[in-house]
Amino acid sequence: MRVLHVAAEMFPFVKTGGLADVVAALPAAQRAAGLDARVLLPGYPAVLDALRRSRKVHDGGTLFGAARVTLRQGVLTDGELPVYVIDAPYLYARDGGPYQDEAGREWRDNLQRFALLGWYGAHLAAGDAGPQWQPELLHCHDWHAALACTMLRLHPPRRSRTVFTVHNLAYQGRFELGDFPLLGLPARCLDGLDGLEFHGQLSFMKAGLVDADAISTVSPTYAREITTAEFGCGLEGVLRSRADDLHGILNGVDPAVWNPATDAHLAATYDAADLDGKAQCKAFLQQELGLAVRSDAPLFAVVSRLSQQKGLDLLLEVLPGLLAAGAQLVLLGSGDAALESAFREAARAHPTAVGVQIGYDEALAHQIIAAADVILLPSRFEPCGLTQLYGLRYGTLPLVRRVGGLADTVDTTTGFTFDTADAGALSDAVQRALIAWRDRPHWRTLQQNAMNRDHSWSAAAAAYTSLYRSCRLRS
Repeated sequence: MRVLHVAAEMFPFVKTGGLADVVAALPAAQRAAGLDARVLLPGYPAVLDALRRSRKVHDGGTLFGAARVTLRQGVLTDGELPVYVIDAPYLYARDGGPYQDEAGREWRDNLQRFALLGWYGAHLAAGDAGPQWQPELLHCHDWHAALACTMLRLHPPRRSRTVFTVHNLAYQGRFELGDFPLLGLPARCLDGLDGLEFHGQLSFMKAGLVDADAISTVSPTYAREITTAEFGCGLEGVLRSRADDLHGILNGVDPAVWNPATDAHLAATYDAADLDGKAQCKAFLQQELGLAVRSDAPLFAVVSRLSQQKGLDLLLEVLPGLLAAGAQLVLLGSGDAALESAFREAARAHPTAVGVQIGYDEALAHQIIAAADVILLPSRFEPCGLTQLYGLRYGTLPLVRRVGGLADTVDTTTGFTFDTADAGALSDAVQRALIAWRDRPHWRTLQQNAMNRDHSWSAAAAAYTSLYRSCRLRS
């Protein structure tokens, strides 16, 4: 089967979160299983710099405000995964991130930037943008790629089916209603239950939900949650109307990237049978971050976007008790300015017990997850979560709120859970973790249970293949 993944991120070339990891790992796992999987990406500078064996396959001329648009095919660095890259300097050749400038402001032309991504996804699937290869299945990831589902549905007769994966329903790609003409879509695509209009704005996310042949999200529990008012972000009615087409498929971990036995970022490697290297990783990280180098201090960690979604305000409430119990905390992340400031202040007040790095550093993320005893994810909602899967893989026990993919991957044999999004429930879970940590034989059993869980991408790849084969074209 020929499959084209359409996405805005791909590790390691451009990454703001777990989406990039999925887009790097899932197509590779599918190719290993015999599918002809490829990826379509925007031509950010880092992506174009990494493009090898490149050739032009389509000249788009002027599209969505760009004076020069071409589609190139090649591979990225030394990889073998075929990729299509949209070379549109006016829309993509800029400093900053994929969605925001260096000051954290949304790019004002994001509507056009990601409409172009959808346009090329649809036209590749329709066979009129590089007709030498046409996918049978168009797999669109999150709101950035959602318009491909709408645009392809406007191309009868069509042969390519569409799957739209929701990685996080809270990020919906909303724009001013008056910008609809910039999309070049017929007026019938705007209004009504199946239109792009959503509470007086345009919603790319809604476009994917109403126009895809099948919808998936990144864990079974989250697939159920988003049909409710608590987790549906206003789109629960749309999702309930597509309930028969909604599927939850759990993300996986790329063992080539996340493996404590081979990880080149670590001070020492280790595995489930021999965890001695993990203690060396802990001492190394404590020294690097200026913490007291103590093997008898349980080390808690956060590697996360700093936001209310992640429940990190709850962590700030329980942090005094955590430190009073003799524990340490390390945090890597960025986001909400108030949370950044609060964690920086905690590090200043407790320099030998709290280490904080604002920003993102891939090597440091690996080092933290390897060194820590507990990885914290007290999320208010969590579609899947990859960090807890990395923690399981590295024998770093997850402490999570039982929502979304966290509920699907962590239980009392591999970590610690709590139900209510409040500081009291989190504090109780922290205390359970501290008690367990002091029982070293029990802790070692939990670590081995965690490390022996299979969260490879092969199961997810097989589940997606089954979904691809079962989904039917919508009228």
